[in-house]
Amino acid sequence: MTINNYGPVIQGNADGAQLAWGSGMVHQTQSRSDQVAPGFELIAQAVTRVMEHLAAVGLQDDALADAEAAACEVIDEVGQAKPDRTRVRRAVNALKGLLAPIATGAATGAAMGAQEWARAAIEQLGVPF
Repeated sequence: MTINNYGPVIQGNADGAQLAWGSGMVHQTQSRSDQVAPGFELIAQAVTRVMEHLAAVGLQDDALADAEAAACEVIDEVGQAKPDRTRVRRAVNALKGLLAPIATGAATGAAMGAQEWARAAIEQLGVPF
């Protein structure tokens, strides 16, 4: 017997899975309800707010992917029982660095209002943890 599948086939548990099918650019987000380590709540909130608007600010594809990866690294790390502050700091700094060209107006093609948003996001990412 031959079975031809012309689309995605998922076998087993797919809880939390995200699937993009077809061509073109896809931006996906996912809400998680992980516990945040004490003392990291404000940075987790700031990164979550940044992630919610990141796709709309006009970053180039590579920079957007890097920003999303840095944000996810922060969220993953602060969900640990004992987060590594160095990893969190490095990822937050990478995220701020990727937003800096938008905030300063150096990046072209940024969405309307993105410059002010990026400035506010960088300020929010400066919360102590």
